[in-house]
Amino acid sequence: MAEQSAQDRTEKATPRRREKEREKGQIPKSQDLISVTVLFAGVLAFYFNSDNIMGNITKFIIHVYSEASFISISTTSLPMQISFTIKYIIPILAPIPLFIMSASIVINLAQDNFKIIFAKKALKPKFSALNPIQGIKKIFSLSSLVELVKGILKFIIVGFIAYSVLKKHLELNEFWILYNVTVAETLVFFGKLLFELSVKVGAVLLVLGIADFAYQKWQHEKKIKMSKQEVKDERKQYEGSPELKGRIRSIQLQVARRRMMSAVPDATVVVTNPIFIAVAIKYEPMKNTDAPVVVAKGKRKIAEKIREIASLNNIPIIENKPLAKSLFDTTEVGMEISMALYQAVAEILAQVYKINQKLIPIT
Repeated sequence: MAEQSAQDRTEKATPRRREKEREKGQIPKSQDLISVTVLFAGVLAFYFNSDNIMGNITKFIIHVYSEASFISISTTSLPMQISFTIKYIIPILAPIPLFIMSASIVINLAQDNFKIIFAKKALKPKFSALNPIQGIKKIFSLSSLVELVKGILKFIIVGFIAYSVLKKHLELNEFWILYNVTVAETLVFFGKLLFELSVKVGAVLLVLGIADFAYQKWQHEKKIKMSKQEVKDERKQYEGSPELKGRIRSIQLQVARRRMMSAVPDATVVVTNPIFIAVAIKYEPMKNTDAPVVVAKGKRKIAEKIREIASLNNIPIIENKPLAKSLFDTTEVGMEISMALYQAVAEILAQVYKINQKLIPIT
C-alpha cells in the first residue's frame, strides 16, 4: 500500500502543502553544509584574529610573570584576579564564537530562502519516536545507507588530504628544523599548517555539502509530492466545490444585474439594435461630466428588460444598430464611452434633446 501510494504521488506540492510542511519544521536542509560552514567560519575567525589573540596572550603572560611575586591568593584578591583574567580572555575568545554563530544562522536561513519560521509542531513530543520497531526501520532505511556512505567518503577524503599535506611538508624537511627555532616561530608554522589543512579539507567538504543539499532538496520534494486526488481535495477545501463556486458566481451576476437595472431609470437614452442589443447611456452636462457613461447594457432578455424599464420611466429609446453594437463591444458598465464614438453619441443626444423639447408643454 505504501509503495502504491508513493507511485500515486506524481504532482508537485502545492504552496499550501509546502507551508504546512514548513510549520512542522520539514524543510530541505543539509547538516553537512552547515558543518563545513561552521568549520570555515572558525578557521577564518582564528586566521584573521590571530594577531589579536597572540597579542592578548602575550600581554597576559607578561603580566602574570611580572606580577607573580606580588600576587597573593586570598578571598579578597581572588575576585580581582578572576576579573583581570576575564578581561584578557573575552577579547581573545568572544569574536570567534560570535562569528561562528553568525555564519551558522546565515547558512541555516539561506537553505530556506532566508525565511524565518516558528515550527511549534516540531517542538511537540512524538511518542512514535520511542517505538523500537520504527527505530530499527530507520537504521536499515535508504537514508541511513546514504548517510553511512557519506560518512565513509568524508573519512577517506579527510585522511587522504591530511596525508598529502603532511607528506609534502615532510619531503621539504620542514619538521626537522623546528628544533632550532623559537616557540613563536613554531606556533606560526603549525598555525599555517593547520590553516592549509583546514582550507583544503573544507573546500572538498563544501563541494560535498552543496551536493548533499541538492540531494536533501530532491528528497524533500519527492517526499511532499501529492496525488491528483489530494490536489483536488485541497482545492475543494480552500476554494470550494465547482458547484458552490458556480452558485456564488450566479448570485454575484444576479446582484450586479439588479444594480445595473436600478440605474436604467436615471439614463438619458437607450440605444438599441433594435431588439437584440440595448445600451443605456447617461449624460449630465450640468454636472461637468466629461463624457457620456454606459450605465447598463445587455442582449436578448436583458436587452428586453432594459427597454421595458426605459419605457416605464419615459427614457427615449433610439434604434442605431452600428452604434449599439460598438457601444456594447467597447464599453463596460460604469465606463465612459470611447472618443471614437463621441460624434455618433452626440447625434443621438441631439435627437433626445429634440424629443424632450417637443414633450415640454407650451404655456
